[in-house]
Amino acid sequence: MNPKVDFFFEKATKWQQEYNKLRTIILDCGLTEELKWGKPCYTFQSSKIVIIHGFKEYCALLYPKGVLLNDEDNILIQQTENVQAARQIRFTNIREIQNLESTLKAYTYEAIEVEKAGLKVEMKKTKDYKIPTEFKEKLDGIPELKSAFKTLTPGRQRAYILHFSQPKQSKTRASRVEKYLPNILKGKGLND
Repeated sequence: MNPKVDFFFEKATKWQQEYNKLRTIILDCGLTEELKWGKPCYTFQSSKIVIIHGFKEYCALLYPKGVLLNDEDNILIQQTENVQAARQIRFTNIREIQNLESTLKAYTYEAIEVEKAGLKVEMKKTKDYKIPTEFKEKLDGIPELKSAFKTLTPGRQRAYILHFSQPKQSKTRASRVEKYLPNILKGKGLND
């Protein structure tokens, strides 16, 4: 146990019992406990293997390369359709964790083996994302916008593409595009 991580477990008002049980299970797998992004992160030779985190409705173990795990028990969850590599195992009470203890250890050991083998997740490239028509028309019609968009980092480009693609109605997509045109022209990302 890393004393720097204790504050996460001590300050928790929700999921405290569940967090402590998850911590014990993961530490039994021989991983190093660190604090990353304010969350307990468990590493093997400095590579992230699993992270404990919580939300309003559930707490979870997050495996950053979860997509590479076999998931024989079909318990790994893709948080959103845009998450490419990470997968979660969600819990709503301590009994669920206790019942899955041996399975959680098996998944964690498998995640360590994935890391030892040097396996990588083949990530989707920015160019592989479909640009919504409403944005494509603007890019084609405004050369400065196209140039400004191309100079953004791939991550910022993806953020805009995903944000513009989310609404079902064309009117809403067009409204989002209009709202963020000035930011793109200034070289800013979606959340800058």
